[in-house]
Amino acid sequence: MTEKLEIYKCNICGNIVEIINPGAGELVCCSVPMEHLPEHSTDEEMQEKHVPIVTLEGENKIIRVGSIPHPMEDSHYIIFIEAISSDKKYIKRKYLTAGDEPKLELKAPCNYENFTARELCNIHGLWVNK
Repeated sequence: MTEKLEIYKCNICGNIVEIINPGAGELVCCSVPMEHLPEHSTDEEMQEKHVPIVTLEGENKIIRVGSIPHPMEDSHYIIFIEAISSDKKYIKRKYLTAGDEPKLELKAPCNYENFTARELCNIHGLWVNK
């Protein structure tokens, strides 16, 4: 059974899907099951470049990817950064491409007092900071 906001990837064509409405069926693309992308948060080797970091700048909350800047190259980049409210009713997502700064700004006032910050790296998968 899938859960709301889980992310799956086709390892053949690269399609990425997010669960909007959970169900019991298997997700299949290119005639093979899609890979569920687990949320990483503690891989010591990759953590410094991938775990979203939340800071306050004035009244705004800023989500940056990693404690050291993540590469934003054609072959290695952050696909998106997002903030998900604790009740999963509100999502703010910013899609990125190579060359963009891996940063999402939540301007005050916002409905995100308690939220999960996530980012998706095109090579190293899904990373989270709750």
